Amino acid sequence: MSASAQHHDLELPSPWVCRFAPLIRAGGKVLDVACGGGRHARWLAARGHPVDAVDRDPVALAELAAIPGITTRCADIEAGPWPYTGQAFAGIVVVSYLHRPLFPHLLAALLPGGVLIYETFAAGNERCGRPASPDFLLRPGELLEVVRGRLRVLAYEDLFVTDPKPAFVQRICGLKAGDASLP
Repeated sequence: MSASAQHHDLELPSPWVCRFAPLIRAGGKVLDVACGGGRHARWLAARGHPVDAVDRDPVALAELAAIPGITTRCADIEAGPWPYTGQAFAGIVVVSYLHRPLFPHLLAALLPGGVLIYETFAAGNERCGRPASPDFLLRPGELLEVVRGRLRVLAYEDLFVTDPKPAFVQRICGLKAGDASLP
């Protein structure tokens, strides 16, 4: 099992997501990208957010489909077309997943006042295990560059963590300009 899959199987949501999810407009629709087992989709739906959960694993999605407030979509977002063209979200959550060509789609899918909460592995993680390929590790400052001029950065970290396992991670919370205000 890959490090990413192990991380997705954890039941508790990421503390980074928990910290910044309250910035998402109450009742606002959230997209959970590469949701895996759905720990974030479940947690957000339990807090009153309708959640679109997308992953390419139909088995993981089958369990989520029965949960009120969660709409699942089985799609290979790396090989196929972006399945959310023309849709917009109050929040987008991405954890333990990186496919750089999706960055423009994610930013375009945020509503004015929408919140991007992103956390994944960073350069240096090759010393800790998987993922180790540069294709799956953010370069130093990469998330900051992705959102520069597009989102207001509310928080950013590029650091080594020990929980839930030793890893180098990069994470960001950004707000898209618009008429919505922070809670």
